[in-house]
Amino acid sequence: TAATLVVAAAGGRVAKHGNRSVSSKSGSADLLEAAGVNLSITPEQVAQCVNELGVGFMFAPAHHGAMKHAIGPRKELAMRTIFNILGPMTNPAGVKRMLIGVYDKALCRPVAEVLGRLGAKHVWVVHSEDGLDEISIAAPTRVVELRAGELDEFTLTPREFGLEGRTLDGLDVEDAAASLELIRAALTGDDDERARKAAEIIALNAGAAIHVAGLAESMADGVAKAREAIANGAAWQRLEQLASLTQGFK
Repeated sequence: TAATLVVAAAGGRVAKHGNRSVSSKSGSADLLEAAGVNLSITPEQVAQCVNELGVGFMFAPAHHGAMKHAIGPRKELAMRTIFNILGPMTNPAGVKRMLIGVYDKALCRPVAEVLGRLGAKHVWVVHSEDGLDEISIAAPTRVVELRAGELDEFTLTPREFGLEGRTLDGLDVEDAAASLELIRAALTGDDDERARKAAEIIALNAGAAIHVAGLAESMADGVAKAREAIANGAAWQRLEQLASLTQGFK
């Protein structure tokens, strides 16, 4: 979620599709709501957010009629299900360029293949060796790339981006409020170790998304753009602007 703000601040246009927490402690909807973002907005209002700010959020139960019936059973199961995969793959905005994280490396290739059949143009599906459904600062990350109908597989390492000896210690959060505070610290330049680590992992994932969006020739160039958007405060400002704009909708 934080990476989407950075992508928008770097000049991208992001239509984020997400839900409340089910198998984690804080979902994207929980985080944005804690930041003051109004989740109950129409597709037209989401489009306005994207047009004005470069980022809009689609709350799954409000934009996918069938999804609202699944949230109850998902919470009762309290484990990962097929909906963890379907959510990112059924973005109502019909986006063609995506960075998607999956909870099992075995899903990387099948998800990329399905997205190709659905008409995607450029996709990265990622899973890190330390178990993250995103690009990690502490371990290699497997990537399956779909581009122009062709699949490629490769591994990213933290060392490629000047990150060595990092761990994920201190990045766990207990709830949406704690997640928001960590993201605020990361995006506003706090100088403690947790904030620096969070900023690094946000920059890696935003950099990949910036590249996939066609705004950078390589992930390295994308990461440079992401770091600039974090350093100049534009990424955090996007969240404040999104909250203000959505609260004004009737």
